Amino acid sequence: MESGSETQMDLNNTTSHQNDHSIMEMGSGNFGCAHYRRRCKIRAPCCDEIFDCRHCHNESKNTLEVDPLDRHDVPRHDVKRVICSLCNTEQDVQQHCIQCGICMGNYFCSKCKFFDDDVSKKQYHCDECGICRTGGEQNFFHCNKCECCYSKVLKDSHNCVEKAMHHNCPVCFEFLFDTRADITVLLCGHTIHLECVKEMERHCQYSCPVCSKSYRDMSRVWEKLDQEIAATPMPQIYQNKMVWILCNDCGQTSEVNFHIVAHKCLKCNSYNTRQTQGGPASCSSRITDMVR
Repeated sequence: MESGSETQMDLNNTTSHQNDHSIMEMGSGNFGCAHYRRRCKIRAPCCDEIFDCRHCHNESKNTLEVDPLDRHDVPRHDVKRVICSLCNTEQDVQQHCIQCGICMGNYFCSKCKFFDDDVSKKQYHCDECGICRTGGEQNFFHCNKCECCYSKVLKDSHNCVEKAMHHNCPVCFEFLFDTRADITVLLCGHTIHLECVKEMERHCQYSCPVCSKSYRDMSRVWEKLDQEIAATPMPQIYQNKMVWILCNDCGQTSEVNFHIVAHKCLKCNSYNTRQTQGGPASCSSRITDMVR
């Protein structure tokens, strides 16, 4: 009899646990906004209004229709109150609703006041950055000089740039440090949205928009320019004309023969150069033509 009673108690405990789990997972993936799947809304401490997430707030409060003096972003770490999406109970920030018991976000960060049901993003909180990142903590490291998280693939190979992500993307001008879009690190160390790099390449632009250094192997393009220059002799009046150039790739200055097509760096053989002294500038559009 005692054995039967213990078995029944185990079954009851298992059923109770399953019911509790079922309640906590109720509505998972069915609530949220275009930015996150979550089962709560936030009360913005800055304007005391309710929004699905901070991005929804920021988009609403920074449109052209809003008076420039009233535009603002929500201070994410100052959020104090959330509203359960299932029972509409307003409460202090916490992972489980005090009224209906549901889990308001399978991923929850009490420091960022952040909720997300989609844990496939592998979110983690970086104390040095002060915000939550995606991609799995085991795959990233925090660079103290760049003051941001990078893939461990770059740990011993990236060029450090102080506060590398604490600025706007040089193409679309969105602030990079807390962007939700993918970011890539160029060879020079500057950061930019991955999609913006792809857009640049679609327009045959292969130099960093910040420092002008080439961010990919251009050796085949330089070979084509060698051939075009060899096939394009300059008129007699220009054959002995010399000009000074600055190489955007290695930073070396050189005095070279003037040519209408392009000027080659004497140190690294790059044609990613600019003329600094000595007559009419060469046609930089030739590099673009070579990569089409």
